Amino acid sequence: MTRTEASVRTVRALLVGFVIAAIPASGGGPVLAGTEQAPTAAGKAGQVSWNFEDVAIGKRPPGWKVQATNPRGPLATWQVIQDATAPSGDHVLAMTRPNHTFGGTFNICWTDTVSVLDAEIQVRFKAVKGEEDQGGGVIWRAQDKENYYISRFNPLENNFRIYYVRDGARKILASTRITLSSGEWHTLKVVQHGNRFEGYLDGKKLLEGTDDLFTRPGGVGLWTKADAVTSFDDFVVTPLK
Repeated sequence: MTRTEASVRTVRALLVGFVIAAIPASGGGPVLAGTEQAPTAAGKAGQVSWNFEDVAIGKRPPGWKVQATNPRGPLATWQVIQDATAPSGDHVLAMTRPNHTFGGTFNICWTDTVSVLDAEIQVRFKAVKGEEDQGGGVIWRAQDKENYYISRFNPLENNFRIYYVRDGARKILASTRITLSSGEWHTLKVVQHGNRFEGYLDGKKLLEGTDDLFTRPGGVGLWTKADAVTSFDDFVVTPLK
């Protein structure tokens, strides 16, 4: 075998290995609907992530939609903006304007092009402003805009919580008091396995419990309430077996 032939075989082997590693794991791993809307493949098998660097300013990632739970008035504005303080690069996805005045509206930007059951979901977030509410978090196992799990931190209330939202109504599943600064980046993580959940802020496990409401895979995304203007970066979904 010549040196050139050996090099070609090595390259082919590396490409095959990369493709296999990028295929979502079965049994609860993310299902990608259409390559045009697929997120970036990350390190672990089946893991997907968004850092929003490839999304134009003023746009949203392909396959993501803006909706609201309990809307009264126009939908909030969600778009990629430039932020020099971003944890990676300078693009972040943000809820920049509520466009409504109702304190009971949940602003969501989410995708069902990735559907997971058991997963670790992590995001970096920065609470920018808000008089009624501040902060935000993640949703998962989302069946539609009225039915999902949500974990969020609110710096006005100094609490970190996990809820379910069923038919638009929210119920607390776990809650703790904690003080974190607004205007700075923090890390929120949720681990869901079967009916058991855990919630983490800045690497510390603060919440845990069980719930049996949503037992099917669902979409993932980002959430704020009322007038909470919040930026998000490095959104990562890692399936669990």
